[in-house]
Amino acid sequence: MKYNLLNSINTTTLFTVIGIVAALAVVFAVLILLVNKFCAVKEDEKAKAVQEHLAGANCGGCGYAGCADFAKALSEGTANLNSCGATACKDKEKIAEILGIPFSATAEKVAVVKCAGGKNSKDKFTYVGNSTCEALISAMGGNKVCPEGCLGNGSCVAACSSNGVKVIDGVACIDKDICVACGACVNKCPKHIIELIPKTAKVYVACSTKCKGKEVINACSVGCIGCGLCAKNCPQGAISIVDNLAVIDYDKCNGCLTCLNKCPRKCILKF
Repeated sequence: MKYNLLNSINTTTLFTVIGIVAALAVVFAVLILLVNKFCAVKEDEKAKAVQEHLAGANCGGCGYAGCADFAKALSEGTANLNSCGATACKDKEKIAEILGIPFSATAEKVAVVKCAGGKNSKDKFTYVGNSTCEALISAMGGNKVCPEGCLGNGSCVAACSSNGVKVIDGVACIDKDICVACGACVNKCPKHIIELIPKTAKVYVACSTKCKGKEVINACSVGCIGCGLCAKNCPQGAISIVDNLAVIDYDKCNGCLTCLNKCPRKCILKF
């Protein structure tokens, strides 16, 4: 005798199960709607409006995880608008209007690596290991004799979202025509030798060492020895020697290039 599966099914039980499942589906759907309504995170409209005018580089140069976090901090009044170097002044003005705060545009800046060492700087040892500056500096402070010498492992290159940094002859170099002054490389450098200077600058000191002259000579062929010839010969009085290192006051410098020509170590470079 053939077995009939349909005849063995209790239709009353079947419809009861279907009804229970349908009822549970409705209950859970209602619960989801209620949770979405009462537990949803309200979007900050001001932060959203601010973010629309940011550069959108998400570089982290401002000190925040990305533009969304920076916009939120701006809307809450806990961040400085000028911390973002990638956003154009005209957009910062619009952001200031949205936030209802005064805004004073600062001079456009660009990053420079204050080191010209690389192949010109002596090594303490040959490094073999993880190819990041952070890993290298953890090994006895890095392989350079100069304590402020560029490590050349390119952590700044990886941090630059605009591809404006390259390592050439063992030292990081920044293309000022590509750099958007976001500051990501500045924050990333474990030696803290990358600095933002005015984009109108004509020269910069490509050295960061605070060592005395004899120590510098033994460590690097292009390091500043603090001789002071640049300061003595600057017609604008724009250079001073601070901690054995030449420092340029860009508010006074007119780009005459006298310092560049007088520097015996050639560590003042044309920009």
